[in-house]
Amino acid sequence: MRLYQVVGRKAPKADGTEEEQNPPAYRMKLFAPNEVMAKSRFWYFMHQMRKMKKTTGEILDVNEITEKNDRYVKNFGIWIKYNSRSGTHNMYREYRSTKLTGAIDRMYDDMAGRHRSRNKSIQIIRTAAISPKQCKRVSTTQFHKDGLKFPLPHRIQRSATKATKSVFSANRPNTHFQ
Repeated sequence: MRLYQVVGRKAPKADGTEEEQNPPAYRMKLFAPNEVMAKSRFWYFMHQMRKMKKTTGEILDVNEITEKNDRYVKNFGIWIKYNSRSGTHNMYREYRSTKLTGAIDRMYDDMAGRHRSRNKSIQIIRTAAISPKQCKRVSTTQFHKDGLKFPLPHRIQRSATKATKSVFSANRPNTHFQ
């Protein structure tokens, strides 16, 4: 997924009043795999909120928004609304990722796995980078402890040069280390 900013408005009428000649522009931030899908989702939401659709409006600008600093892990809170077989539900999710778009990808995968929801049935209401103190979910807060270590068991130690060691060995390698 990518984050796009789409700006659009109702198409101006040449013979109308001054208000119809310069209609207000609307800006929307949308997650979509490409620019075409971002425009499509813009018109989908504009038709729900305002009396506007693609045939009566125009797109002014489409920009992709990228993360400024994606070198460290951040906590993201995502507020969504999704349709299930039994109705419409609001939900709050938390994910750890280096990018907001990475957290959105994980959210779509998680919602598909846990709730069998399709991408089209999920509407992202709001996203925010949150501090560790604001995190609520155990799956997120378990990574906030001091001195957290990730042991790497079952590692096979290899020699420095491959040319000196044979491909086949008489003994099985010991992969359990204390």
